[in-house]
Amino acid sequence: MADFTRAWESGKPQRSAHISFATPELLWKVLTEKRWELLKVLCGAGPVSIREAARRVGRDIKAVHGDITALLNAGVLERTEDGRIVFPFEAVKVEFLLQAA
Repeated sequence: MADFTRAWESGKPQRSAHISFATPELLWKVLTEKRWELLKVLCGAGPVSIREAARRVGRDIKAVHGDITALLNAGVLERTEDGRIVFPFEAVKVEFLLQAA
């Protein structure tokens, strides 16, 4: 499970979003190394265009567009009314449970 915590507002956190994945492998399929790097540069950046996101990570716009689409579909990113994208969380916590069969 991944726990995404929204930014603080008026001294209280707005809310948390819990996104569960059936397996750790599925989590890492969605949050690939390049997508994680994208989230790191978007964290705290506010709304940006896809072109700006690609510039910040030094990658091809088409490739970044594919990653952003996957992260939008997973609920990790949001699209603003004017079409920009935003990472609306201030923290991410990832938990794994490994137990004997």
